[in-house]
Amino acid sequence: MEQLEEENSKMNKATSYVLMLLALFLFIFAIDMLTVSMSQLNNSVANDILQATKNPFVSLFIGLLLTALIQSSSTVTSSVVAIVAAGNLSLEQAVPLVMGANIGTTLTSTLVSFSYIMKKGAFKKALSAGIVHDFFNILTVVILLPLELYFKFISRLSEKTAHFFASDASYSEPMVYHKMITRPLSDWINTTIEIPFLTMVLSIFLVFLAIKLLSSSVFKALELGSSNDFNKYIFKNTGLSFFYGTFFTAAVQSSSVTTSLVVPLVAEGRVTLKKAFPFIIGANIGTTITAAIAAIYKTEAAIALALAHFFFNLIGALIFLPFPVIRNLPVLLAIYMGEKSAQNRIIGFAYILLTFFIIPFFLIYFNKD
Repeated sequence: MEQLEEENSKMNKATSYVLMLLALFLFIFAIDMLTVSMSQLNNSVANDILQATKNPFVSLFIGLLLTALIQSSSTVTSSVVAIVAAGNLSLEQAVPLVMGANIGTTLTSTLVSFSYIMKKGAFKKALSAGIVHDFFNILTVVILLPLELYFKFISRLSEKTAHFFASDASYSEPMVYHKMITRPLSDWINTTIEIPFLTMVLSIFLVFLAIKLLSSSVFKALELGSSNDFNKYIFKNTGLSFFYGTFFTAAVQSSSVTTSLVVPLVAEGRVTLKKAFPFIIGANIGTTITAAIAAIYKTEAAIALALAHFFFNLIGALIFLPFPVIRNLPVLLAIYMGEKSAQNRIIGFAYILLTFFIIPFFLIYFNKD
């Protein structure tokens, strides 16, 4: 009986690994097809879509709103990488979009916390765990966006670093290895459909599907492994918690998945929010692997954007992680919000609607010209 269970476990693991490889190939292919479709879009259509990104604050809220709507910062950031690779968006315009996506992705864990809404004590802890990620990303944007706007801090750092990864600054086409693997198929589909906008929509759908497949297959592989003392060891100290947050999120390609897992752990009292917070900071860095994969074999500008996503999250981690006083600020804000929302459930709903939908929508709408 035990031997049969062991064989089943090995078979399940093997299946997960095969699915991982297939999902990874699908992801790279979808990004390449998105790049081709964006490059073939009529210039006026592309300008209409991207005109609003000239205003960095509107760009920030576009990234936030899009990510909140489709529930995947990985899809948004990897799509933006493809748009930059196609030459339809500059690095300076794209950076605020990625910052907004970082905030928008935190909606998932906040929504998960509402599954505890009927239990006052658990809801207070769950909501605190859900929105601590929000506060961390919002505070990081508040600190780094002005530096980017006035000094181009992140974009310049990313551009300089990208030189080490790009073979030639003037090279504007995908590298030959990537072209040999996916470009013929991408070109054939674009030629067959003959409607670049439709191909772009199909590409975005495939990106989203690939990320979901990659997330579920890798997470299942991790789940099938030895995890008896999962909670005990992962949150043992700040460094380990941060490391595991980075590792697991890089593996499953979704910070939404890993941070959402923290919510029930905190709600049920298995781990404190202070111990879980470094894990969430690590998840922020781990999720940048998606943009990095999307930038493989792309232009130097696309590589620079992937690096900008990484640097934004890394600098945020360096600001908050080493110093307990600063690190506790998002935690204390989240606990306060959790307490208020437990007293009046409407506060929690109002927070979600205002932060992720109403404020971004109206700011975008009134600044569309």
